[in-house]
Amino acid sequence: MGGPGGLREVRRLCHWGPLVALSVVIVCSATAIADAVLWYWPLDTAGGSVNFIMLLNWTVMILYNYFNAMFVGPGYVPLGWTPEKSQDCMYLQYCKVCQSYKAPRSHHCRKCNRCVMKMDHHCPWINNCCGYQNHASFTLFLLLAPLGCIHASFIFVMTMYTQLYNRISFGWSSVKIDMSAAKRDPRTIIPFGLSAFAASLFALGLALGTTIAVGMLFIIQMKVILTNKTSIESWIEEKAKDRIQYYQTDETFIFPYDMGSKWKNFKQVFTWSGIPEGDGLDWPVREGCHRYSLTIEQLKQKADKRVRSVRYRAIEDYSGVCCPVTKGVKTFFTTPCTEEPRIALSKGDLILATRGLKHWMYGEKILNSAGDGGIRERGWFPRKCVEKCQYDSETDQPVDGEKKSR
Repeated sequence: MGGPGGLREVRRLCHWGPLVALSVVIVCSATAIADAVLWYWPLDTAGGSVNFIMLLNWTVMILYNYFNAMFVGPGYVPLGWTPEKSQDCMYLQYCKVCQSYKAPRSHHCRKCNRCVMKMDHHCPWINNCCGYQNHASFTLFLLLAPLGCIHASFIFVMTMYTQLYNRISFGWSSVKIDMSAAKRDPRTIIPFGLSAFAASLFALGLALGTTIAVGMLFIIQMKVILTNKTSIESWIEEKAKDRIQYYQTDETFIFPYDMGSKWKNFKQVFTWSGIPEGDGLDWPVREGCHRYSLTIEQLKQKADKRVRSVRYRAIEDYSGVCCPVTKGVKTFFTTPCTEEPRIALSKGDLILATRGLKHWMYGEKILNSAGDGGIRERGWFPRKCVEKCQYDSETDQPVDGEKKSR
């Protein structure tokens, strides 16, 4: 892996997300193997050998799927891509960064700076997007990591229990642990001392935390996979229902990629060959649905967002830092917990706000006034740094109160 591609993969690995994730895997695996071999289940027994092989197997499978998800990547829409039929362009959004149309189910990732096929989300733990090509590997990692941690947790608990059982003595007001007894145990090569106990306890905490956190992510992923959706598409579907209810229209939005069976949806992601169904650009749709039903709904939501956006003017400078100290205590402690960017503001800047929290807002800063072709910078900014303009940005009508924050 040489050249620019190899350097890019090294940079992908040298990020806080992969470094933390790999550290957890290594600590839990190494400590579980050491505890089992040295103190709980030695290799001179059949059970100990099987247990040792299982621990190695968990580690190998977890790392294999983790690196697959990271380095294989989600797959990207080719630069300059256009649909085969030119008339289909009217149903698709155009990406100015990639200079191509966004294929159905694809979205532009600001972190990867590319349009990602069947994008689910950008995951900081693999420092890459989860999408068409690596969705299966990523989900398998989410399954295997908790299973491996459950096995490791059992080893940690049983090691501490068996090693401390005969060394704990209870008094009227105290509990004593005689760690020196380990030195008199002829069966152990290395005594189970205080440092071993601390390492096992620490690894147990990591394993239990990983089991809960990653296990919940696995459940979330399986819910969207069994309906043949992505996390982004679930959000689009929710916004479609909200848009229809908001305008009280008679239309009905039907998600077009649900094959009608959980098993069929499952096979869209998981295959025996490991290669996902399709080419990532063209997708089968359920009977009665237009092949561009989802992209048409996205265009409607984009137009609706423009109509319902509100123009604000910056009244204070803002540097774009994540947690601004000078903008108040509440603003500092309620900063949005997201990797979405912040935008720097100078007094007098115009911003189209599309959604907001109590102390923060999200919108697009208008860098020039070239209409729809104008360049805009999107991100979060403190609400106290702006004030609402007298006229709405899109309709030039007075704003009657705060519009709904989306």
